[in-house]
Amino acid sequence: MAGIYVHIPFCKSRCIYCGFYSTTRTALRQQYVDALCQEIEKRKGDTLVETIYLGGGTPSQLSIQQLQQVFDTIYKYNKVSAEAEVTIECNPDDVTEAFAGGLRLLPVNRVSMGAQTFSDERLRFLKRRHTSEQVGAAVDRLRKAGIGNLSIDLMYGFPDETLEDWETDIRQACTLQVEHISSYCLMIEEGTPLARLGLEPCDEETERAMYDTLIDCLEAAGYEHYEISNFAKSGYRSRHNSSYWTGIPYIGIGAAAHSFDGNSRSWNIDDIQQYIDGLQQGQRLFEEELLDEDTRYNDTVTVALRTREGLNLTRLSETHRQYCLENAKRFIDDGLLRIDGDRLHLTRRGLFVSDMIMSELMMVD
Repeated sequence: MAGIYVHIPFCKSRCIYCGFYSTTRTALRQQYVDALCQEIEKRKGDTLVETIYLGGGTPSQLSIQQLQQVFDTIYKYNKVSAEAEVTIECNPDDVTEAFAGGLRLLPVNRVSMGAQTFSDERLRFLKRRHTSEQVGAAVDRLRKAGIGNLSIDLMYGFPDETLEDWETDIRQACTLQVEHISSYCLMIEEGTPLARLGLEPCDEETERAMYDTLIDCLEAAGYEHYEISNFAKSGYRSRHNSSYWTGIPYIGIGAAAHSFDGNSRSWNIDDIQQYIDGLQQGQRLFEEELLDEDTRYNDTVTVALRTREGLNLTRLSETHRQYCLENAKRFIDDGLLRIDGDRLHLTRRGLFVSDMIMSELMMVD
């Protein structure tokens, strides 16, 4: 087992674009933390844990004492590497001096913050709680608290956003000198408040130009483009997320959290009250899917091609390798894929249409 993911679903308010499971029922925080600890104990293991990731939701909505309870339980019931990467997601406005100082009490050595944009107007549009000024203040406080591995999220493709606006956001992100940047195009997902606004998504030409600008600017600033949406300074790739992309097993703790053991996927119930009630009764409420060979092949294609290293063809069975290469040929001919030795890669042009390419390489019934 490479990693443990802990889902903290609490948010003070909901962002209009978010499709992740979350709740504003913050009165349940302590009950939920107690349930998390029960699940951690129930699923204890003896395989070395290399990464721990607290995501959400907004993990920084928990108190330092509640976070300490979670970490104490993880370390009590698991064998955690002394060199483990331990990440917590935070909102910039939650990173007060007291919170940043409290992180010193925890094993956290990496923080991921959702900056999204440095335009206060666009932050208000997203219903984000923080201001652009608070991002820089949070970075300063975390540095003073000894956090030497910081990641921020950036978003592009807002209604009426220009390429110049986006370049300004990238430049401001680079001035923070963080070790890692993740960036995503604003997606209008069904069921979100954003979808109910009836807005038109960013047009394809503008989205492509913004993505190209992102790659050019961050590579020029010394970041390695190691995954479709992720950029890191040398030595600062996200080890936890990289385990997802390389098919390494992980355990998901908490409501709606997913787990993978190499042969099956499972996911906890996505209802916080039912999750709590189930653990109080000694039950983990979850569903499970056993993975056949074709499904494992499909999973390998969709995660490996996202990475700089690409798809290792030698890891595929002869049948799947032939199928993959036959379906990849037209994309290779079109300059969207390339083969380097035993590895299949997306080209720069192929990155922008990666979802389409991956779907064409999958095995279908």
